[in-house]
Amino acid sequence: MRNLLAGLFATASFAAMTLSASVAYCDDTRFHNGRDDDWYDGRGFFDEHGQRVHDASVQLGTRPFYLVEGMDEGKLKNRLKKCENGPFYRTSFSIGHRGAAQQFPEHTKEAYQAGARMGAGIVECDVTFTKDGHLVCRHDECDLHTTTNIVTTPLNNKCTVPWNGPGSSPKCCTSDLSLDEFKSLRGKMDASVPDATTAEGFLGGTPSWRTDLYTGRGTLMTLKDSIALNESMGVKHTPELKAGNPQRIAAIFGGQEKYAQKMIDELKAAGVDPKNVFAQSFNKDDIVYWIKHEPQFGKQAVYLDSIDPTVTPPIPRLTNAQLAQLRAQGVQIIAPPMFALLALNDQDEIVPSQYAKDIKSFGFDIITWTFERSDLRQGAGPAGFYWLFDPQSKAVKKDSDMYKALDVLARQVGILGIFSDWAATVTYYANCMGLK
Repeated sequence: MRNLLAGLFATASFAAMTLSASVAYCDDTRFHNGRDDDWYDGRGFFDEHGQRVHDASVQLGTRPFYLVEGMDEGKLKNRLKKCENGPFYRTSFSIGHRGAAQQFPEHTKEAYQAGARMGAGIVECDVTFTKDGHLVCRHDECDLHTTTNIVTTPLNNKCTVPWNGPGSSPKCCTSDLSLDEFKSLRGKMDASVPDATTAEGFLGGTPSWRTDLYTGRGTLMTLKDSIALNESMGVKHTPELKAGNPQRIAAIFGGQEKYAQKMIDELKAAGVDPKNVFAQSFNKDDIVYWIKHEPQFGKQAVYLDSIDPTVTPPIPRLTNAQLAQLRAQGVQIIAPPMFALLALNDQDEIVPSQYAKDIKSFGFDIITWTFERSDLRQGAGPAGFYWLFDPQSKAVKKDSDMYKALDVLARQVGILGIFSDWAATVTYYANCMGLK
């Protein structure tokens, strides 16, 4: 299986392809046999030995089939329906965002296992730290009050700001706790009820389109734990070094660079092949540090693009001058949010954005985020941040239409992979299109 995935992240010369082409060929290492084909007959793709590509451990469940069935009639739906019987296999195009955060408590053992079982070839640990200097998996240094049961435990008293009744604004940080204290907590869905009258009530608030069905266990993980689990499952690693309190980082690690180095040191200590690591950060200085001081890991480091028109002041796209500077500094992979890579044309069809074209023109590879993180049942308009390219729901009118966006990202933008809160949805598409 590892041989089948090898070479995914080699820089490819990508030519834009459209669904209107009967057969489109290109030298694109993302695809089995180096081509994006429209003739798929539903019988499966084959490896160099003529064996059907299939992984019995990959379980996609019912959601991808539900979404495909709900698509409008057309060429893309016909293509996807031909894949209903597989074969299904693990693919690095499908990246488990915080594991499988749509229905499992994020950054828990259970979420990571679920993401891998749904065919994610890469699983993410967001990296932050405890007060005794251990690296742990949480989306934010200070999110324990909404992602764990801490406010209902005696450790609430150790929070930077404890929960103390209705309307309080608790702030509970990994750096408030020792490793043993951190690991005593249980993960939950990321939600809260600020006006709740009890600590137990504060832990509620899970949106209706997610679920609390899998919160009976929520095993918290260290980076070391996640590395070992990924290795045992045969998946690659994409740890993201999260920003943190600068004073605490300085006191615990001696500064940002030493914090960045410690994350790489844990991967090296575990004997992880750098080719199987895609270290991430929103902090450009972290990326440049890895490129300079850990070049084997730095060559696949992913610079996360923080473009965000919804904040005050808005964070604009990178200019072409900034893109050129990043290339000069050795950055090879950029990861903007997916809305920034898409646009609508005059016929209300989804197409690559100018920003996507500019990024590709500088020779970058692209990873994007985050699929299945929004409720699309009423279309893109109410779905928020990730679907800002279609604010009036002209192209994405229902949840099944997400596959139209994914198809443009894959075949026209030419992304290397996409983070998803429910990896099976992406895995199904990638398997059907023959993506490695």
